Amino acid sequence: MRRLLCIIGSMNVGGAETFLMKVYRKIDRSKYQMDFVVSTTEKGFYENEILALGGRIFCISPKSEGFIRNFISIYKIVCQGKYNYVLRISQHSLSAIELLAAWIGGAKVRAFRSSNTNTTTGNNKESILHHLFLFMPKYFANVRFAPSSEAAEYMFGKGCIKNGKAVLIRNGVDLDEYCYDEKERYDCRKEFGIENKFVVGHIGRFNKQKNHKFLIEVFKCIKDKRNDAVLILVGTGELEEKIRQQVKSNGLIDSVIFTSIRSDVPKLLNAMDVLIFPSLYEGMPNVIIEAQATGLPCIISDTITPEVRITPLVKFISLNRSAQEWSNLVIKMCHVARISMAPILSENKYDISSVVDDFIQYIFLYDY
Repeated sequence: MRRLLCIIGSMNVGGAETFLMKVYRKIDRSKYQMDFVVSTTEKGFYENEILALGGRIFCISPKSEGFIRNFISIYKIVCQGKYNYVLRISQHSLSAIELLAAWIGGAKVRAFRSSNTNTTTGNNKESILHHLFLFMPKYFANVRFAPSSEAAEYMFGKGCIKNGKAVLIRNGVDLDEYCYDEKERYDCRKEFGIENKFVVGHIGRFNKQKNHKFLIEVFKCIKDKRNDAVLILVGTGELEEKIRQQVKSNGLIDSVIFTSIRSDVPKLLNAMDVLIFPSLYEGMPNVIIEAQATGLPCIISDTITPEVRITPLVKFISLNRSAQEWSNLVIKMCHVARISMAPILSENKYDISSVVDDFIQYIFLYDY
């Protein structure tokens, strides 16, 4: 059996973590196993499932608490576990230093997945560090991939896909799980007491990237036009309390539902009429692909990679446009009929089976 060691900050709900778990659930675990190194002592959302699937979890201290200790910990785990395959997922170039530790520890295949774009803007310390160490992912990784061309070029340079220095491995969807289901729609709406409402929603962590502040402004405009409108917000994060205060100050408490983290995302997507996604940047957002699979219209910012538009359900709009203009487009899209988009997603290799095939092809290059 070949074991892959995945290095990631934590195994909580997030785009990179969700990608790994989708692959892990579908991979042939009689031939391949996936273990995880996390830089936290807090129990992650996916940890019980990982252990149930036969995976191992190693907890180490983050680089912020000691760079050398972090480096040595990874080296020892790779060396003692005799890991030939190691994967680092990150949005920062400096994270590739952990692949150097894996290399010294004996890893033959050292893969780096770029998970985002434009995370370091402006002339600040983070931006300087990212650009200063851009050589690391190119040198320490001998397998480089990303979920979109923009995410790839952000980490590996212009033209990296065309010249073969990186490959695309898409954020796939289990098309049997993510499909429109009228019963799930009814059950979910009944759970929240919103059976006859106009339901808009957002799924994502409460942080600066997801732009919840503007989202609430858009919803306020929607509510002014549609008194039956309800907003569902799925997720947690450091800005949640701030957004709750914004909701309160706008008199929207009775119209906004905070669900925290949920494991029934397909059900929630079925319950919605339109998904709103005004992110400042994204690598390739899982939730937009999942929403399309359920036939859900999506209004998203034009800062997000155009590659996410796999179906006509996705409409882009600039963040420079007003909240009123956003709200008009959202209301316009609420009448779109829900139909299966599985054939289109499958044709474009966004079904999870195609993604797992690509993952195995590029990660497990050789049988060591």
